[in-house]
Amino acid sequence: MSEQRSDSLVSPPYSIVTEPLHPTNPVASPSNALLVRLRSAVSLPAPSVLWEGFVLLAVTFVLLCYGLAPLTGGDRLGLVGADEPRYAQIAREMLAVHDQFCAAEHTSLIPSSFRAADIQAAYRCLQAGTVTPILYGQPWLEKPALYYWRAMGFFREFGVSDWSARLPSTSGALALVILIYLHMKRFRPGGQLDAALITASSLAIIAFSRGASTDMQLAAPFCIGMLGWYAWYETGKKFWLFDLYFFGAAATLAKGPVAPFLALVIICFFLGLRREWSALRRTIWIPGVVLYLVMVLPWYIAVQRHNPTFVRQFFLEHNLERFATNKYQHHQPVYFYLIVILIGLMPWTVIGIRALLSASKVCIAEWRVRNDPKRYLGHSRAGDAFPEFLILWAILPVIFFSFSGSKLPGYILPAIPPITILTGDYLNRIRRTGLSKTLMVSHAALCAVMVFVLVLSPQHMKYETLVPSIAWLSWAAFAAVAIGLTVYFITQRFSITRITYATLIPVVASLVFLLGFHGKELDLNYSARPLAVEIARQAPGIELVATQNVKRDMDYGLAFYRNRAMIHYETEGVPVGEHLLVIRTTDTEDLIRYLNGRIYKPLFLYESQGLEVYKVYATGVGVASTPAVPVDTVASVR
Repeated sequence: MSEQRSDSLVSPPYSIVTEPLHPTNPVASPSNALLVRLRSAVSLPAPSVLWEGFVLLAVTFVLLCYGLAPLTGGDRLGLVGADEPRYAQIAREMLAVHDQFCAAEHTSLIPSSFRAADIQAAYRCLQAGTVTPILYGQPWLEKPALYYWRAMGFFREFGVSDWSARLPSTSGALALVILIYLHMKRFRPGGQLDAALITASSLAIIAFSRGASTDMQLAAPFCIGMLGWYAWYETGKKFWLFDLYFFGAAATLAKGPVAPFLALVIICFFLGLRREWSALRRTIWIPGVVLYLVMVLPWYIAVQRHNPTFVRQFFLEHNLERFATNKYQHHQPVYFYLIVILIGLMPWTVIGIRALLSASKVCIAEWRVRNDPKRYLGHSRAGDAFPEFLILWAILPVIFFSFSGSKLPGYILPAIPPITILTGDYLNRIRRTGLSKTLMVSHAALCAVMVFVLVLSPQHMKYETLVPSIAWLSWAAFAAVAIGLTVYFITQRFSITRITYATLIPVVASLVFLLGFHGKELDLNYSARPLAVEIARQAPGIELVATQNVKRDMDYGLAFYRNRAMIHYETEGVPVGEHLLVIRTTDTEDLIRYLNGRIYKPLFLYESQGLEVYKVYATGVGVASTPAVPVDTVASVR
């Protein structure tokens, strides 16, 4: 920008530091001088920078990747929910269509020569399977294609699996954490490592980085783009606008128009409050606009040409109608996202709220200055704009989606990073004064509560009770107290210089406890993978599987792990051929209604999710139905 930042008219705790300060030794020995010259000659980073980089990568890798893949503790948890297996299956089918077409045309993405025919063949290979998302052979136009493209790439490199389906989100979260570190190091040196590690260790980032879904595909590039815009706002260098347009285009290809809409709302509110509307005009950078359109329009135009109903299904039904109505049955109260934010920030919720309040006080003081002509004194800007920008970035998506008819936790994932960045910056600003005792106790207590709940969660999964045994309550209480005291005493002993590392203890311990020691229980209770494995073991020759009144999670999960769509009794009828039936144990009375005159027998009971699997013989085999064997005589999978 053309303006240069003036000194703050208020005296906020925020300050603008463009270069890190390196204290010099007044008595420098010749050996030290030689070391400095050598380091300068070879441009080696300072040891602290190398150490920070190592800590950042090592800790982030553990937080985001432990228990995800075979080489990082094992793929402990199969795909869960309805979205994960559905999106993974779409990517698998798109890759299969792409490979089949390119093999039939004897071509690849790289043309064999510069002849027009070879270039056209390579272009057709590029388009095959990459334009229209398909599920079970039919177009699925709910979301844009970014996740599917990235999953196709990981499937090509690592094979089709549940863990490779999650790598797009994991890699996106890793890039986000690294970019937060680099941005803070460049513009707010001192709090960069805390901000990055707080982001990586927050519950929302850990959870969504392990999801085969589009939420992180939107949040990561959106947040990187917003940081790029603020870098331009503060420096005036057009180069930073590349981040806004490039990553904004990626976010648009992840979830559609919500990305540019949110970015525009946040930037407009920010510039409006600071009375800098001219900056909005300068944000419109022609090379950036061209880059955005070149990245976004080809796919949207191509998918509309291949699917004339795309505009209606995607824009009207899955964007406007999803926001305005509860058509997709995701209704929640208006305060739902306040709860999501509080839980998503754990274990940093207490300090994060304190950081928000501290930054809000600064912003309110500066707003008063800007609205007092006598105190404004002609300065082009008042104070530090970064906390104001982060606060608006955090609260506006929450407010916007709170009025949505459909509410899912992932909608406000882009609001988590600005709060974690504020938290890291807050810890850096109060490094000299330290945290108050009340804040330290509250933070340690929250860590203890988190551990207490997570230690008891396997018992709830096994026995579906809110009141576990006395033994488990005792163990959970002991672990919680131990963690709480550890976090408190480390923070008290080393002040806030070690609070981030102290808080990582319960986070890493919880990950190891849940995925390392109880991953099997999670898998049995929430994924279709164990059931698919057992079906393949007990009925290896039967391809057809039907379901009756099971959850969508199980239906889509079985379809992914068996790589074929399920048949539904209630909508498609009973197949005439031999097949397996997955039915809830509470609905077995429906067998007489659906299978009257057919031979069927129970195979096994999938007790952890209340399901039973039957083998149904082809029509004409036998003359009467076989009643179900009592549950206590059926093989059980626990």
